[in-house]
Amino acid sequence: MLEDGPTQPGDPRAHLSSPATRSTLRIQNQLLAAAREYLTSAGFTEMLPPVIGPVTDPGGRGSKQVDIDFYGHRYKLMTSAILYKQASLLAFDKIFCIAPNVRLEPLETANTSRHLAEFHQLDVEVAGASREQITQLVEDLVVHMVRSAVERLPGEFAELGRDVDAFTELVQGMFGRITHAEAVADLHAVGHEQSPDAEIDWAGEALLSSKSARPFFITDYPKGSRGFYDRESRTEPGVLRNFDLIAPEGFGELCSGSERTNDYAEIVTRMRETGENPQKYRWYLDLVREGIPASAGFGIGVERLTRYVAGLDAVWQANAFPKLPGVVSP
Repeated sequence: MLEDGPTQPGDPRAHLSSPATRSTLRIQNQLLAAAREYLTSAGFTEMLPPVIGPVTDPGGRGSKQVDIDFYGHRYKLMTSAILYKQASLLAFDKIFCIAPNVRLEPLETANTSRHLAEFHQLDVEVAGASREQITQLVEDLVVHMVRSAVERLPGEFAELGRDVDAFTELVQGMFGRITHAEAVADLHAVGHEQSPDAEIDWAGEALLSSKSARPFFITDYPKGSRGFYDRESRTEPGVLRNFDLIAPEGFGELCSGSERTNDYAEIVTRMRETGENPQKYRWYLDLVREGIPASAGFGIGVERLTRYVAGLDAVWQANAFPKLPGVVSP
């Protein structure tokens, strides 16, 4: 597992002019170029999602949303494009987008080396897809992105001291898969008190991640631990058809995704179960009532993936203008 690195960035000039930052951002640029190449060739359309809206994804782990005044109406900065991704399937069957997200994380996350208040996400959504199909897409996409960066930018990895042999198993594919229940059991076996009814906590993620030599999926999170849009299993009540992708070497979560429910009554019920007011989501529920495709999708944290690939101490090092929780910065 990684040691904690620098917890706060220096001044913008020092950060942007650093050879390490330049190498990191070149790797990030190549990862995104490879993602666009792969997805476009597979028939995906890139969308430009909104950065403000009347509602946003309510599913952040303890983070707060940012309200703004929109001509006398209270709007939100996007914490995730999930609702708009589903709506975009009315135009195209396969879409992706790369966009900023803002989540006011708890102050204590400033020192985790893996949280930003503003970050970027590569989001993908596919009409009619199953979880099995979408996890295979995640795997194939990540393999293509990492292989492309390793093959095209050997000098940047050398500048950062990142041993590309770390990706030997990754580029072969065949990522591991365990269920949430199995992950909880593994953590209990090593003395980590992980709740069986909640998402795997950050310390637990790091423990599981540090034991693996290749990325792996955690599937089947319990109902109530995730957003109202994750589809519940038809054969296993109380289990969601969702997943996280966990990086090896202690880097933790890179990606979350799921099958999405498109049933109006189920969504309204789930909203109420999670304490959400359906009235706030009127525009979205109107679309669902009239019919939107069933789908599956995911979001990859761009800075987190870059951090892992570049072998960085902290996620802020993968952002040109990093904003850490509670830290006032440009």
